[in-house]
Amino acid sequence: MIDTFLFDMGNVLVHFSHPRMCAQIASVCHGSAEEIHRLLFDLNWEHEFERGELTEAQFQARLENHFQRPLDLSALVLAASDIFTLNAPLVPILRALRRQGKRLVLLSNTSVSHIEFVRREFDVLGYFDDFVLSYEVGAMKPQPAIFEAALNKIQCPPERCFYTDDIEPYIEAGRGYGLQAEVFTTAESLTHQLASRGVIVN
Repeated sequence: MIDTFLFDMGNVLVHFSHPRMCAQIASVCHGSAEEIHRLLFDLNWEHEFERGELTEAQFQARLENHFQRPLDLSALVLAASDIFTLNAPLVPILRALRRQGKRLVLLSNTSVSHIEFVRREFDVLGYFDDFVLSYEVGAMKPQPAIFEAALNKIQCPPERCFYTDDIEPYIEAGRGYGLQAEVFTTAESLTHQLASRGVIVN
């Protein structure tokens, strides 16, 4: 029997576009998308932000220092966050799990800017009972600290929790903690994964 479901956010609940993020931030900074990509991903600014090591204001200050120009914080936050689209076919699955009285917990590598944008723009986070967020925990999947935080939130033995994520190494890490875990590809495939465990959502 499965009591709790752990869901990733990016490319599970919502799809996102890193190229769009880089292009939009570049527009605010009057720079190039390639340069923004280098700062965020080659220099790991994005990961620092998602581990909670940078605040929005500190992120702004870094960009201002790099580009040697003042930047509007609200415009910068919007540029960095308006990159999501709802994965609509997943919503009926969440709704069905809630009707069945299942506990839903979000387990996500994310930043304060991104989670607040998703919370504001979509209703999907309203289905969740609790949240394990990298910027709050100070660790990112697949680091042990974030999975240990998740185990404290699921309120059941790990073998009675199902975890889905689009990144296979994270799924492998989850299995190492005793979770039932499967790679997410589509809502349809998730429906079959759940049905094989006796959970019917259609």
